[in-house]
Amino acid sequence: MNQEAEAQSPEFNTGDLYIEETFTDRKVGTIRRLTPVNDQGEPDPARPAVYSGMAQVMTAAGPIPLNFDIPGENLAEVCGNFSSCAQQAVEEMAQRLEEMRRDQASQIVVPGQGPQGGSGIIGV
Repeated sequence: MNQEAEAQSPEFNTGDLYIEETFTDRKVGTIRRLTPVNDQGEPDPARPAVYSGMAQVMTAAGPIPLNFDIPGENLAEVCGNFSSCAQQAVEEMAQRLEEMRRDQASQIVVPGQGPQGGSGIIGV
């Protein structure tokens, strides 16, 4: 293997390991808890657990997945924070979609630059 391939080879970080657990109410969404562990798989109390939420928003175009962080010290607190964090994620997604829509609408259309290319003149 050459040096360039070795430099790009991903290396697993054994100092930043987590065990993953998933909790769901089977209706609204899923909470993922990442509990820090050492390289022996034992709990690492020096680092806090990390929680994230997953849900779907139904739109006219179909379901859109949402992933968001949820603050909290324990599962009960995180469950209580789920709704507000999901709502914030929906609002941020709506803002991003609106920005994308505005960007798309403001693009200048130049003949011959479309997906088919060509001169933009019919019959030539």
